[in-house]
Amino acid sequence: MGPYKLCAFADEASPQLSDQIRALCENDLEGLEIRTISDKNIVDMRVEELRVIHRQLQDAGLYIWSIGSPIGKIDITADFPTHLDQFKHILELAVSVQACCIRLFSFYLPKGQAPAQYKDIVFERLQTFCDAAKGYPVKLCHENEKGIFGDTADRCLQIHQALPALRLVFDPANFVQCGQDTIQAYTMLAPFVEYMHIKDALSDGTVVPAGQGAGNIPYLLDHYKQGVLTLEPHLNHFTGLQQLERPDLHSKLKNCYASSREAFDAAVAALKLLIGR
Repeated sequence: MGPYKLCAFADEASPQLSDQIRALCENDLEGLEIRTISDKNIVDMRVEELRVIHRQLQDAGLYIWSIGSPIGKIDITADFPTHLDQFKHILELAVSVQACCIRLFSFYLPKGQAPAQYKDIVFERLQTFCDAAKGYPVKLCHENEKGIFGDTADRCLQIHQALPALRLVFDPANFVQCGQDTIQAYTMLAPFVEYMHIKDALSDGTVVPAGQGAGNIPYLLDHYKQGVLTLEPHLNHFTGLQQLERPDLHSKLKNCYASSREAFDAAVAALKLLIGR
């Protein structure tokens, strides 16, 4: 398969930066999609604090590929001006470490209500992010997280057709957990894909190593062919997991590994088996 660049959410191996660096290096991964360090989310870091982290990564031969931000991962009814300020801070962080991308979301919707009635406000807020990012050397990438407006291929397509400045992080497991066929989704969304998250799931939503679920990851890799793959294992309970998803939308984990590092290594091994490394 293609000449991929392999990155990861290394906070799934350990909350500590030194251990994250060790996990990346010992698994021959190239970069980090940074999300949390020492239990501090990226949105709460200062620019100088992140620069120190960046220097340590560079010393180890690693780079920050993307900012795995929580932007847009709030209720659509929540306070937006404060969230927009957080996004502007994330922009400054991304530039300070030469990150290529910022991962974001399209807002949690009230349970039991039709997504269509929130389309206009979702698009307005995403457009506000795009406007704020104009002139910055970074790509905004929407992830198809479950429970948000853009959790199905149809609604992702609506987003990307309406907002051409916004790219897509394609997450197979999230589509599976929403009952969305991933081959159909990729066929619809391929022109908008900037990079992929490597996470797989069974049809009941349980997260499993890449290639062992219903995510059709071998097919996706064969058609994606080249680019960046960010491992997001979700194979074991790790520090901060509960804060990443709305309580009623938590991923089902087998939790069958002895440690977070063991689960991380298993996720890397499964992906490398698929791509022949």
